[in-house]
Amino acid sequence: MRDVFLYNTASREVEKLEPLSPPRVSYYSCGPTVYNHVHVGNLRTYVFTDTVRRVLEYAGYDVLHVMNITDVGHMTTDQDEGADKMQVAAERERKSPWEVAEHYTRLFLADVDALNVQRPHVLCRATDHIREMLDLTARLVERGCAYVTPSGVYFDTTAMPDYGKLARLNLSGQEDGARVEPHPDKRHPRDFALWKLDQPTHAMQWDSPWGRGYPGWHIECSAMAMRFLGETIDLHSGGIDHIPVHHENEIAQSECATGKTFAKVWMHAGFLTIGDTKISKSLGNFFTLSDLAGKGFDPLSFRYFCYTAKYRQPLNFTDQALRAAQKTLQGIRNFVRYAPESALSGEEPFVAPLREQFAAAICHDLNMPQAVAVVLEMIREANRTREPRVLEALFDFDRVLGLGLREVRSETTALPPTIRSRVAEREEARVQRDFARSDALRDEVLAEGWILEDTPEGVRVRPREREES
Repeated sequence: MRDVFLYNTASREVEKLEPLSPPRVSYYSCGPTVYNHVHVGNLRTYVFTDTVRRVLEYAGYDVLHVMNITDVGHMTTDQDEGADKMQVAAERERKSPWEVAEHYTRLFLADVDALNVQRPHVLCRATDHIREMLDLTARLVERGCAYVTPSGVYFDTTAMPDYGKLARLNLSGQEDGARVEPHPDKRHPRDFALWKLDQPTHAMQWDSPWGRGYPGWHIECSAMAMRFLGETIDLHSGGIDHIPVHHENEIAQSECATGKTFAKVWMHAGFLTIGDTKISKSLGNFFTLSDLAGKGFDPLSFRYFCYTAKYRQPLNFTDQALRAAQKTLQGIRNFVRYAPESALSGEEPFVAPLREQFAAAICHDLNMPQAVAVVLEMIREANRTREPRVLEALFDFDRVLGLGLREVRSETTALPPTIRSRVAEREEARVQRDFARSDALRDEVLAEGWILEDTPEGVRVRPREREES
């Protein structure tokens, strides 16, 4: 195994990963609330989540990855105010909440599949784990960390002496209504619902020791994480917006219930922004992967675009930036497609240090901009020396990058070597803006019975059909 160093939000430092039971790493990541389409800002977080897992597996760890699907209990704010997002969506679409959840879960999975995001080993729906949530809530009531009111069961934040430690909240002198709306049944303004009661119009309800109701959002993740990974997990991740409320509350309820550290390492992805404004459904400035496809963008160009900034930094989205990422990805793909067969036999001497540079970059807090810079340097060096025996290294790197490079190569294995060579030469001529040479090579390939098609995913080669002769 190779040592991996990760930025831990809890300590605000880059730390060496020290799993409880190496080489096993227990990993929980927050999944979507399935009341609407996920937008590209959400998808940046899921690419990050997938990259975390890929890096750990590349380094030799045995990762058990669990992710939730929230299909009940997430209010229209991250606090307890507003209506359940699932209920709002059901009314908007004139369907049951169950139908809404099924529809948007299916669309979410299609989007992450298009981005080569690996499915988690366990994908758990909140509504399948009500019993675990009830048991955890009852445990907190018994320990005096939660109290029952007519409107719900609430966690008492004063039961957690260091409540606010993840976000480093300053709670001194806080009064009701200061940043958190007062509630007549809450003892303290930051107390939060574990179980909602007295909601007769809510379509999704279950029996509980305190009456019919439904779970709060925060209790869901704690209950499911502990169900599949144990009371202390190695790594927990999500978006940066989860830090001050959702993840803070997960820590409080989990550690009060068990007396143990809930997660050893917390990781958070930064916002995808337009200008200085985050992409958000609530702000009405979001767009989806399908919207990008409608503009001619390949989904994997968005994945590559996510690697152009470190995961903790804001990443500004523009069509121009995505177009540049797509062009770079096309160049990588075309190199892989049309490199000669000798590129698969052995490795050039310059590859070994680049392998080390790649591994060092990804294992130091997922430095993906540096990692892709290594990839581009490898391709430039291969082209410069005209000894491109680097494909196996690129395929190895793609275990982390997730760009489907081996599949790209397999698309062109049936091409005759002379055609592959001419296509590669044409691509080099196009890069050099030698369009006369590029056109001449296209004509040579056509004369041999093959058609070149320039697409958003790169150049494609297909046999000329009889009727096209």
